Amino acid sequence: LLIGASTGGPHALATLVGTLGGAVDRFAVLITQHMPATFTSILAEHLARASGRPAREARDGEVVSPGMILIAPGGRHMRVARRDNRPVIVLDDSPPINYCKPAIDPLFSSAANVWGGSTLAVVLTGMGVDGTRGAADIVARRGSVIAQDETTSVVWGMPGSVAHAGLCSAVLPIDLIAPTIIRLLPGERK
Repeated sequence: LLIGASTGGPHALATLVGTLGGAVDRFAVLITQHMPATFTSILAEHLARASGRPAREARDGEVVSPGMILIAPGGRHMRVARRDNRPVIVLDDSPPINYCKPAIDPLFSSAANVWGGSTLAVVLTGMGVDGTRGAADIVARRGSVIAQDETTSVVWGMPGSVAHAGLCSAVLPIDLIAPTIIRLLPGERK
């Protein structure tokens, strides 16, 4: 599960991960929130409290596995790659993309290459168009994209861009996104 967010994102993220509950144990959650360094570790603490699951900044080279909530560290792009046939986190200090660092597109595009049709991405509230190019890559590989609706978004720039591009399998209010994720993602249901 990939999640991208910007303006209004911390509250939307807390709402979303807070309602995923034990389902997080069935899949990894990788989050890019437009946020500077130092603030992403604080965001991770808030998301851990909201979800009741461990959440932290991602580390370069770590293997991605179910039950993880990993956040792109502020000031670094987060990608996923395959090493020794396992998905791993790749952090880099390349220039901003879409005027953002971390940017959502690198995460989405790289995950599409690693997981293909098993990829589910969510674009939450935020300014600009970051996430649209990566969402197109996910859809091209038969993955799915959900966007937060305009009514519950603080700014409907990013989710609106993805929706207007025709890339979404659903455009939902924030409180209906988690139940949809739980229904769509594979694994044991409790």
